[in-house]
Amino acid sequence: MRGTAVTLGALALMGASLVWSPAGQASAGWHGAFTCTGNAMARYAPPLTLLPRPTRTHADVRYTCGTSPGRTLAATGSFDSASALASCVSVAGGGGVETVRYADGGRSVIVIENATTARVAGVLVVLQSGRVTEGRSAGHPVRRTVTALPRQLPTDCLTTGLTGADSNVQLEILP
Repeated sequence: MRGTAVTLGALALMGASLVWSPAGQASAGWHGAFTCTGNAMARYAPPLTLLPRPTRTHADVRYTCGTSPGRTLAATGSFDSASALASCVSVAGGGGVETVRYADGGRSVIVIENATTARVAGVLVVLQSGRVTEGRSAGHPVRRTVTALPRQLPTDCLTTGLTGADSNVQLEILP
């Protein structure tokens, strides 16, 4: 009889902890800091050539976001930017706006304010920072890292220009 009472008491405590704990933990991680990783397809208008000129970039991104340990959520991003001077070898500027739409119906609007760009062995590396201005995690700072390879041969810079790039993107919504 005593063993039954101890077992029932332990089960009641375990049930209470399951009911009360996870909701707070999931909410804090999901509406605060989290990381999304994915792939993007970017298009340049006009195409990048050897001569620097004003250029608009549009990228469609597919993300997987880590919402809490062991839990992920799919998301899509639409990123738009305008660079004062962009070419096959350098990009000036790199700010822009990204709207991320999450599979659960939520969204975040992110304004990228600062960017550092480098090209290493043909790979474009862009480090961006900004802030979530609307939606999920509004007010939180953001760090965005893009590593891109052109979809075309480097010699296209001499003729038609580079029309786009495929890239890996890591989007971090910071605390």
